[in-house]
Amino acid sequence: MSDLSLSSSTSFIPAPVIQLTDVSVSYKVPRERIGTFKEYLIRRIQRKLEYHTFWALKGVSLEIRPGEVFGLIGANGAGKSTLLKIVARVLRPTTGRVVVRGDVAPLLELGAGFHPELTGRENIFLYGALLGFNRQQMEESFNAIIEFAELRPFIDAPLRTYSSGMTARLGFSVATAHKPAILIVDEILSVGDEAFQQKSAARISEFRDAGTTILLVSHNINAMRSLCGRGAWLDHGRLRFIGLPDDVIDKYRLDERVDV
Repeated sequence: MSDLSLSSSTSFIPAPVIQLTDVSVSYKVPRERIGTFKEYLIRRIQRKLEYHTFWALKGVSLEIRPGEVFGLIGANGAGKSTLLKIVARVLRPTTGRVVVRGDVAPLLELGAGFHPELTGRENIFLYGALLGFNRQQMEESFNAIIEFAELRPFIDAPLRTYSSGMTARLGFSVATAHKPAILIVDEILSVGDEAFQQKSAARISEFRDAGTTILLVSHNINAMRSLCGRGAWLDHGRLRFIGLPDDVIDKYRLDERVDV
């Protein structure tokens, strides 16, 4: 009887939507600083380039459940953005296995697919296509995008006339116009002024409440506490701790004080 009960209870546990197993990412970095591309080519032809191997991630294993909001914290250079790019399939791991179940909307570098000579209107359709949306989908969401971005008076101006904040707001609005199965968020809660930051956080909360799985990187501790159910501390490419947000933040802050 007990064996049957155990089997029934475990059979309904959903598979992780994000699963990293012993994932490592390495880069080759020149040992000497090279000032120009011409100098780089000359040294390469002469075979005088020397490299050292830099490990951005090393032996990372992590599982994120369906509908979970999972936060990553760590110092600059800890490997957080590299981990997000692995999950978003922008990078391939050097070693290890990555499994992602579901469509992904990566908010990594907002507006990275924009063209400065095209108008805001044209860039909405361009960026939408890069994110995998067809023209009809973008036409249906067009008005909502520009209203959320608060850019209607400027929508037919070339993107090169936009400020960096305007560009980022437009990128966020396009990328979050449709609810994905998995949302990857890299430091975009600081986009725009305080009012727009609140709108951004509210939209992410809406996705969370609707069951979207969210992987979030932010230096905003309050956002980590309010949005995330679990989190992890990444340090020099290694996962140091996984747990409740308050526990992760405390471990991270304690380590910072010890280092000082």
